[in-house]
Amino acid sequence: MDAPDGTRLAQILSTHQDEVLSAWLGQHLALASRRGLTSEAEIREQFRAFLNSFIDTLNRAESLDPDRSDWDALRASLADIATLRARQGFSPVETATFVFSLKQPLFTQLRTAVASEPAKLATLSWSVNMLLDSFGLYTMEVYQKSREQVIARQQQELLELSTPVVQLWEGILALPLIGTLDSSRTQVVMESLLQKIVETGAGIAIIDITGVPTVDTLVAQHLLKTVAAARLMGADCIISGIRPQIAQTIVHLGVNLSNVITKSTLADAFVIALQRTGRPLPSTSITAPVAPVPSQDFR
Repeated sequence: MDAPDGTRLAQILSTHQDEVLSAWLGQHLALASRRGLTSEAEIREQFRAFLNSFIDTLNRAESLDPDRSDWDALRASLADIATLRARQGFSPVETATFVFSLKQPLFTQLRTAVASEPAKLATLSWSVNMLLDSFGLYTMEVYQKSREQVIARQQQELLELSTPVVQLWEGILALPLIGTLDSSRTQVVMESLLQKIVETGAGIAIIDITGVPTVDTLVAQHLLKTVAAARLMGADCIISGIRPQIAQTIVHLGVNLSNVITKSTLADAFVIALQRTGRPLPSTSITAPVAPVPSQDFR
């Protein structure tokens, strides 16, 4: 499409900018206000800035082809809007509708301005339709990528929160595991444990799997890798939380844990850890002094 078409479209938009903006905003303000995702003032500013950028690009672009570099600045603006809307809680459809809904007020102005030129009206309408369709799909693509990044970041944060390494005693660490172990989580577990071993100089690490629902061959292999990595750092590992069902599963799978100390409870593992570090066992009970019973004379 040649430049005069873009320039003419820009002139029509500039002349009727207030009408187009008012009709365009009217399709969004009620929904956004009802859901409380953003303020009306912010929406107005966002729409006005995009429309100004759209008109400016139409004046400068050599073609209405959205894939040309002339439209890079406008695409960058759309990417910022789509990312912001993803963070604010708008749905993908609502984000794409931000662009698609501009068609109706724009076509209304085109029909009025180019009513005497049916061929030109058809050409401009088709070009605008293709242009806005391309930008609408682009916002959905950016939105999806933005949401995936947010989800990936949240998953990483949850992994880090779900693998706390605590120091039970001087030289003794505990790593309680809750949930299923997979390759990515095993890497986080291993890094957290090794980092804590370096920080504390601990010689014993208790890996408690009480909160692990099932243990299969893959989970057992992940545990063995963690134990091997800790040994390379100079720390021995004790695996606690071996329930009867898990013990039967490990035997059935033929997993060799003969080189690893295992205990049924974290308390039992802690006792073993204290013994191996040569520290006295903490007192489990306190015996209160018994008051003497006064003698009674029954004579």
